[in-house]
Amino acid sequence: MENNKSKSATLEKAWFSMGCFWGPDHLFSKLPGVKSTRVGYTGGTTKNPIYHDLGDHTETVEIIYDSNKITYETLLEYFWQNHDPTSQQITQYKSIIFYHTSHQRDLAQQSLEEEQDKQTKPILTEMRPAETFYEAEEYHQHYFQKHGTH
Repeated sequence: MENNKSKSATLEKAWFSMGCFWGPDHLFSKLPGVKSTRVGYTGGTTKNPIYHDLGDHTETVEIIYDSNKITYETLLEYFWQNHDPTSQQITQYKSIIFYHTSHQRDLAQQSLEEEQDKQTKPILTEMRPAETFYEAEEYHQHYFQKHGTH
């Protein structure tokens, strides 16, 4: 007999900025338990940013995942392993974890501290509450799936 619990009850959202958003979009979209990804701009004050006029926003990947199949902690591990959090970047390409809940904030802070213990240089990753996410233009969505990786 099928479980009456709504499948959507386990869906959660994570937002990570880790340089150009094409690579993270491709990386996270292939993980078991990730239901969807999309790329966009967040973290700034500019209204309705577009790629050629981002203002103070950062390129970000949004991950919708089934927390019964993949944990936020696992997503954080992929975040740390797949970019250099010690590299100084312009605003467009900063390393940022945007958290949606206090639980995500706590897990992200713990993971940042653990990652800093592994690094010889200071981690420059920021942690911020998630606010408005502006979806990027269609040609940026799943770019590597459409065009291949370079």
